[in-house]
Amino acid sequence: MLVVTTDFFTPIVDDAYSYGAIAAANSLSDVYAMGARPVLALNIVALPPKLPLALSSEIMRGMAEKVREAGAVIAGGHTIQDQEPKVGLAVVGFTHPDHLMTKAGAMPGDVLVLTKPLGTGCITTAAKNDKARPGDVSGAIDWMARLNRDAAEAAVEAGARAATDITGFGFLGHASELARASGVTLHIDFERVPLLEGARDYARQWIFPGGSTANVEAFAEGVRFDTAIGDAERMLLFDAQTSGGLLVALAPDRVAIFERAMRARGATWWTVGRVEQREDALIVVSR
Repeated sequence: MLVVTTDFFTPIVDDAYSYGAIAAANSLSDVYAMGARPVLALNIVALPPKLPLALSSEIMRGMAEKVREAGAVIAGGHTIQDQEPKVGLAVVGFTHPDHLMTKAGAMPGDVLVLTKPLGTGCITTAAKNDKARPGDVSGAIDWMARLNRDAAEAAVEAGARAATDITGFGFLGHASELARASGVTLHIDFERVPLLEGARDYARQWIFPGGSTANVEAFAEGVRFDTAIGDAERMLLFDAQTSGGLLVALAPDRVAIFERAMRARGATWWTVGRVEQREDALIVVSR
């Protein structure tokens, strides 16, 4: 089965190489979220005409090396001029129909696992405003540049049928899409949701990108929160992410297989909730 997707965005970090690597990892993520293996990519690039060649070269090198890490090839692409850089990929992948993961495959009783911590939106926004600690930024960059390959392979090995990657709509936005498509309600344990180092600090200062506010407007109606969860904590779950992890729904008897596969790859995961029959909310967040 053929899987085709595309994504691109403006810079979220200052380092040109990291920007390219993150943009590529983010573009590849949609293919991984469907249980597919990327094989070919096309560059989508818009750069200011006065951008120094050294910087544009580093952006392209970051993209190329991340695609190579994924085991795919860049077969070309298209470049135009624009006032602000915008880079990403169109990606082609393949999967067997029996291995396909969609947002519509979650079943009551499934266990929910998340494979990257949240907080890239508030941390990168803090960095843009010169309010972020360097260690927090480097930690966020490291996570954003990681491929979701290990998580996708482990999920396929465990026979998962439902997954989504966590990107611009935030954790609750993408989880809401999965719940709606599957006709279920997701119960999330806030204390189990992983957060990047520093994310809580910036959230308390209410440092969030505009996309996070848009996510609240779009998805809050379908979410029911425990009253013990504060506003900043709630906003972290709506925080617009870049190149986030996979949220995977696993049948209870397949969780151990997923965990073994992840450990064998040296990969990380967190159990964050469960799937239940549809209730009066798409998502229920407790603590």
